[in-house]
Amino acid sequence: MTNDAPYVELRDITKSFGSVTANRKVSLSVRKGEILALLGENGSGKSTLVNMLSGIYTPDSGSILVDGKERSFSSPDDAIRAGIGMVHQHFKLVSVMTARENISVGEKGGLFVNERKINEKIYRVEKRFGLVTNPDKKIYDMSVGEKQTVEIIKVLYRGANVLILDEPTAVLTPQETGRLFSILRKMRDEGCAIVIITHKLNEVMEISDRVTVLRKGESVGTVTTAETSPRELTELMVGAPVDLSIKRAGVKRTPKPMLSVRDLTVRGEEGVKRLDSVSFDLHGGEILGVAGIAGSGQKELCETVAGLERASAGSVRFLEEEMLGLSPRDILLRGISMSFIPEDRLGMGLVAGMDITDNILLKSYGATKGPFIDRAGGKEYAERIVREYDIATPSVSHIVRKLSGGNIQKVLLGREIELGPKLLLTAYPVRGLDIGASITIYDMLNAQKSKGVAILFIGEDLDVLMELSDRVMVLNGGRVTGIVDPRFASKEDIGLLMMGHGAGEAS
Repeated sequence: MTNDAPYVELRDITKSFGSVTANRKVSLSVRKGEILALLGENGSGKSTLVNMLSGIYTPDSGSILVDGKERSFSSPDDAIRAGIGMVHQHFKLVSVMTARENISVGEKGGLFVNERKINEKIYRVEKRFGLVTNPDKKIYDMSVGEKQTVEIIKVLYRGANVLILDEPTAVLTPQETGRLFSILRKMRDEGCAIVIITHKLNEVMEISDRVTVLRKGESVGTVTTAETSPRELTELMVGAPVDLSIKRAGVKRTPKPMLSVRDLTVRGEEGVKRLDSVSFDLHGGEILGVAGIAGSGQKELCETVAGLERASAGSVRFLEEEMLGLSPRDILLRGISMSFIPEDRLGMGLVAGMDITDNILLKSYGATKGPFIDRAGGKEYAERIVREYDIATPSVSHIVRKLSGGNIQKVLLGREIELGPKLLLTAYPVRGLDIGASITIYDMLNAQKSKGVAILFIGEDLDVLMELSDRVMVLNGGRVTGIVDPRFASKEDIGLLMMGHGAGEAS
């Protein structure tokens, strides 16, 4: 049951890093028996705010109150002693240790802890909140959902009654998300106060009781979930109306495949198969979405087709030309019309310390005749891309790493699209981007599809994959478990395929 008095309250919190103000006089509150969603665009200050609440940062000014008493946290241990625990998007677990060892780490007694007492305490937490784990299972043997459960038990075991979750469903299957939400509702019913950060508006509407929205480091409103809508929340986040619809462009695909992959096998360290006999076709005028839990072979698939990863068997053909074994430079020199937008934008896609012009010219260096580069022409080319793709930057001489995530992605997409590819590979193109930037990226992909480009789209948001893609290929453990038509398959069907159950095929 919800208590109307705030259990945790932030009042006029301000935090700056050098000349950048991340939070400016932000206030919010969460009650016992309540789930509060925290929404905002990238750079709105969400993570900074919860990092102060969990003891990672200290506010420059303002106050934190817990159960009516002002508190000061200088470390996560201070926060956990006040009953506040955080489950980070990237789990803080030791993979070679068991669940029990991770949950009880740091407990008094050192090496001589009483396993029976720890197991009893874990069981009491599990029974109270409807959680299930195997205390003896190693973390490296667990699914993402199991690891998240261990993280939640870990903070509850240490006495937390306030739980902060940062993007908790980013890499979960629909079934795992459903289980997580059941756990959160049970925790709410048991009187816990929960703060959840998520980009997914459908999840906000499903799980939260109230929503606090941040924009440019300031809190712009708190609304009751039952009395709002995704459109209203987006307007609060962006400050203007936004069309949230993701359209599947109606385009007739080419009769012959643009890309044909047959029995593609890639082995990782110690001979472990990262891709296991993967076969599929991709046509021009089509977006083939790729779904799968993290580490199912998505990265290896993209990088092998792009010539960055060596395969041990199989075939990858662009039209009639075999690409397997060619380096990215060989692919370019052979005139194979392909662009690759990698997952690692600033590590593999762009050079963080170079300006926009130089990054856009990167693909042209090898094709330049003679020792000199046409920098004047390159600057004009960069300025045109900045205009056409609405990249917010002071100039084309601006260093790329100083741009926002959305603008960095638009530089990369603009450069690759302007090459006029017939085949476009893109891995997690909207990861970490806010709604407005994401919609722009989807529109850009649809525009390329309408020009007859074949697009391989690796994504992590199943709703987006189903709305944008013409077909969805599902990977599990490096194998294709099904290729389905998202117009006729349910999220649950695809979720089962992601976990390796069943098989489906659609032409």
